[in-house]
Amino acid sequence: MTAPGLQAHHLAMSVRITLVAAARSSALLAERFDDDRPLDGAGWDEVRLAAHALVPLNAAELRYCSPSPRSRATAQALGFAPMAQPGLRDCDMGRWRGRTLAEVTAVEPGAVDCWLGDPRSAPHGGESLLAFIGRIGGWLDTRPAGDDGSVVAVAEPSVVRAALVYALNAPPHAYWSVDVRPLSTLVLTGRARRWSLCLQSAA
Repeated sequence: MTAPGLQAHHLAMSVRITLVAAARSSALLAERFDDDRPLDGAGWDEVRLAAHALVPLNAAELRYCSPSPRSRATAQALGFAPMAQPGLRDCDMGRWRGRTLAEVTAVEPGAVDCWLGDPRSAPHGGESLLAFIGRIGGWLDTRPAGDDGSVVAVAEPSVVRAALVYALNAPPHAYWSVDVRPLSTLVLTGRARRWSLCLQSAA
């Protein structure tokens, strides 16, 4: 049986999670589903330009990254020495993996419409949007950290989008309205199933 004081302390525990979107591995129109290509030249330039603002995040208690090559490279270039997390992998896009949206739309327009319109659908044979958001939410909810601890993770832009939708308890279709740019950050504070978006001051 937990003493009332300890129970209250446990309930008050919170964690600060900063998600950093990985630098790019291709131009926007050339992006491929579940892309496993390394950073391109523009991606490395992005990291160099943003390093002064992001390198201090390596002071976090725990440092993670998505298992993709560009997420690993981004985190390593920033000095995070991250642990790759399978739970932060990109959405499983089944037979669409490695193809662009334009390529898939050209041959399976009905399937693409279904995928965009119904978050429970997985016409590609992989993971539905609803399942993907739930998986990323599960990762957020199980982060170990000390009281008022901090976590940083470099992740695919899609992972950052899913984390925001989950943390705000927004409807799944809100996912399509979130634009995550390379090396942008999302800061969430709170604890399992009780997250708040933290807007940082420029000062």
